[in-house]
Amino acid sequence: MALFPRLFRRSPSIVAIGGGTGASGLLRGLKEHTDKLTAIVTVADDGGSSGRFRKEFGMLPPGDIRSCLAALSESPLLEKLLQHRFDEGELKGHAFGNIFLAALTQVTGDFASAVKEANRVLSVRGRVLPATNVKISLVAEHADGTKTTGESLVGKVEKPVTRLSIRPSDVKAAPEVVDAILGADLVVLGPGSLYTSVIPNLLIGDVLEALRNSHAVVGYVCNVMTQRGETSGFSASRHVRAILEHSTHDLLDFVLVSTSSIPAKLLATYAAEGSVPVAADMAELSKFAGVRIIAAELAATDNLVRHDSARLAEVLLDTYREFSKVRS
Repeated sequence: MALFPRLFRRSPSIVAIGGGTGASGLLRGLKEHTDKLTAIVTVADDGGSSGRFRKEFGMLPPGDIRSCLAALSESPLLEKLLQHRFDEGELKGHAFGNIFLAALTQVTGDFASAVKEANRVLSVRGRVLPATNVKISLVAEHADGTKTTGESLVGKVEKPVTRLSIRPSDVKAAPEVVDAILGADLVVLGPGSLYTSVIPNLLIGDVLEALRNSHAVVGYVCNVMTQRGETSGFSASRHVRAILEHSTHDLLDFVLVSTSSIPAKLLATYAAEGSVPVAADMAELSKFAGVRIIAAELAATDNLVRHDSARLAEVLLDTYREFSKVRS
């Protein structure tokens, strides 16, 4: 149940860093507990509708930004409108929200201004910020020495990623992004695609530096299922290790891992697509010094397997309160 607006003033300031469907699910739960909510979203997408807008209009990819704006909308109809995807004609494959952001970019003159105005015009609870205002490309290095360039290809080559980098490597984060992290009480990484939604944000120097200097409690929400190609065979500890290897060893205060049981029928469906539950290997997770590991039943398992937005928000806020008591 949502808190009454008058109680929001006592709620923590939360920054969520990521992208994709994982980020939008997290935001949908958190918005019921606070309006001091900032989503910092990756802008490396180069596939699908977002990739077409990026190529044809020279703008930053709008897809993940759109999904987060929709998740923070207080109007169910507006959320459906932003996420509506045309299935025929010249607009086939495009989401209305992508078109809206492209038009707003042309009206305002740049993508950053367009997103700022979208936050205002759509009256979202909280705000959405692109991680950087510069177009970036992902470069994945693989165990066999080869490299894959482009977000849309990283998960398709089906080779383990040993190292991820961005081009250009020296991009700057917007001042609002840095200020949000420095002023946060709680920073949440994930859930979302490990190498294409979460880690890219940590490769922006200003973002990582702000995380190092922030007094916020910093946590990582591990994915419920592996992703074919990108994280095939990854346990929870391997997800965490990748986060720390691409940032700093003392970045995280806690990690949330799901221990929900998945119905056999859904397991079979996902297995056919090369996806299995992320193993909560507690013995390995316990080896990360200074990181509290929290195992809980966090998954929703109806037609899809994903985090339960409401349950995830509750566990995150309970965890934050526990850390706050210790630190006070």
